[in-house]
Amino acid sequence: MSGGREAARRSPGSAGEEPWGGVRPFSIKTKLGALVVISVLITTGLSMLAVHTKTELRFITVFSMIATLLITQFVAHSLTAPLDEMNAVARSISHGDYTRRVRENRRDELGDLAQTINVMADELEAQDRQRKELVANVSHELRTPIAGLRAVLENIVDGVTEADPETMRTALKQTERLGRLVETLLDLSRIDNGVVPLKTRRFEVWPYLSGVLKEANMVASARAGIASGSGSHTRTDVHLHLDVSPPELTAHADPERIHQVVANLIDNAVKHSPPHGRVTVKARRGPQPDSLELEVLDEGPGIPRSEWRHVFERFNRGAVSRPHGPGSDGGTGLGLAIARWAVDLHGGRIGVAESDRGCRIIVTLPGLTSVPS
Repeated sequence: MSGGREAARRSPGSAGEEPWGGVRPFSIKTKLGALVVISVLITTGLSMLAVHTKTELRFITVFSMIATLLITQFVAHSLTAPLDEMNAVARSISHGDYTRRVRENRRDELGDLAQTINVMADELEAQDRQRKELVANVSHELRTPIAGLRAVLENIVDGVTEADPETMRTALKQTERLGRLVETLLDLSRIDNGVVPLKTRRFEVWPYLSGVLKEANMVASARAGIASGSGSHTRTDVHLHLDVSPPELTAHADPERIHQVVANLIDNAVKHSPPHGRVTVKARRGPQPDSLELEVLDEGPGIPRSEWRHVFERFNRGAVSRPHGPGSDGGTGLGLAIARWAVDLHGGRIGVAESDRGCRIIVTLPGLTSVPS
């Protein structure tokens, strides 16, 4: 969410220690200890002065109390002032204002607490922004098929068109679009709730990926000429190529989740491909037993390096001009986020890599030894 800012912050360490293990030079315990020492020194010094100058003890006592109270007041103010500021920021956050931050100008336990509050505010602000984006995107995506279905039904009721097979097929297509949108939202809900268990097994990579590519071609052909409204492409001019080496390559993972990964990566690559372009899916053996490295490469405009860290965020639709080829819509911006979620479930990695042309996304699955049960 706010990875750059969080990385720049120090993680709160244990009381009295810096995150790297050293003792804080200005910890609260140090300050309180110094207060006691200074108070004792002042009292002792004034007492010795009273003995040498034969000053009455009561005056020395009053002076000692005044000096000690002034020093105590100064230290107490330096401790309570940041607490008051943190309290005000926490109240603002509780009322929905995530823009306020605590000043981080201390090198003690209160400084660590300020950093923690600011990180929490960053995360809450990001979650609130994502929630608003979710409502806006879902409303936008649902409105189109609902409006199309309503128009078809109104025309039938008003007698403008007859309920012939062609008209009903149009209504069915709009209903299918709604179904795909709901399925995408269910995937998103599973991501947030973390309720999807992995069902891992060993499988042969070549026939498995061949089936995924064949299914992608069949779905695209069935939807040709129809805007999907859910991010699924409708192009049939892009050629899909599979490259598995060695041919007997096997992997150990959850086939259903890997299907989500590959299908979403192919869908994204096809939508960004030029007319009659080519999308290549490569599979290679990884360094661990039954580990797998997948690569999806297209011939589109590519992704600017500045966007590499953001392409797997929810609702990110890219920053390139004219990002989608003919016959594809903008999508929901959830496909790559779902792919990252499925890879993370396996303990793997997914990211954009350097490429001379187009976009190149590499997925690394850890294999039998590291896949969570």
